[in-house]
Amino acid sequence: MRGKRITYSAVEMAWLEANRIMVISDYHAAFVATFGRDDISALNLHGLRKRKGWKTGREGDRYKGRHRKFSSAEMAWLKENHLLPIAEYHRAFIEAFPREDVRPQNLHALRKRLGWKTGRTGQFTKGNVSHNKGKRCPDGVGGRHPNARKTHFKKGQEPHNTKFLGHERINKDGYIEISVAETNPHTGYDRRYVHKHVHLWTQHNGPVPEGYALKCLDGNKLNTDPSNWEAIPRGVLPRLNGGKATRVMAYDSAPAELKPALLAIAKIDHTIKQKRSSAHA
Repeated sequence: MRGKRITYSAVEMAWLEANRIMVISDYHAAFVATFGRDDISALNLHGLRKRKGWKTGREGDRYKGRHRKFSSAEMAWLKENHLLPIAEYHRAFIEAFPREDVRPQNLHALRKRLGWKTGRTGQFTKGNVSHNKGKRCPDGVGGRHPNARKTHFKKGQEPHNTKFLGHERINKDGYIEISVAETNPHTGYDRRYVHKHVHLWTQHNGPVPEGYALKCLDGNKLNTDPSNWEAIPRGVLPRLNGGKATRVMAYDSAPAELKPALLAIAKIDHTIKQKRSSAHA
């Protein structure tokens, strides 16, 4: 009865504990039939078993949670044959000792608890040779399975997503990159991506001098015209970022009419610092 404290006699409690593994509907029906308690519901008995910690051995599997005991003869057999693979181990055990409540995972757990090593780690040891070494895949022309042949690359074939010569993309820094006919030093592939503005500038002016970098004059990184880029000493670049250190506005965000003056000031500051450094050297 909901909301009312239910009490049981000592005889009832003894009966309930002795029959606790029954299915709850049978448990309730048998209890009511034995003691005539029409104030007890199946829910009450279920709650009682949980509070008392009485295990029924049923958790979606009639054998799950139940402690399995093995006779001395069974244990002797299990130890003697513990090197068998688990499926064969279980099959042979059931044939020798018909047990419906023993499953492969139970025997696997038993071996682990008792520390019975099988010698199998699932790893290839040094010197171990694969069972299919030197063998060709069967059921196919040229040793390849028909399903494998459907997707395997032919000599000279390019992937469907290949980016061909001249393909352009924008990198995470906002610069345009272009695919050019140069060997990639990292992969050995006959094409690689380079900064488009550098690629075009070097075609017109030659390689960028050592210690120099190309600066975008109009502040638009996507404008790759060589006339929009100037090679300046790398030491000038920090002076174009603006802020308290330089006491001037940032070059890229400045109005177009002020950009030449800001660049000239940055170059002069850099030259002065270089001369002072040389004088103190």
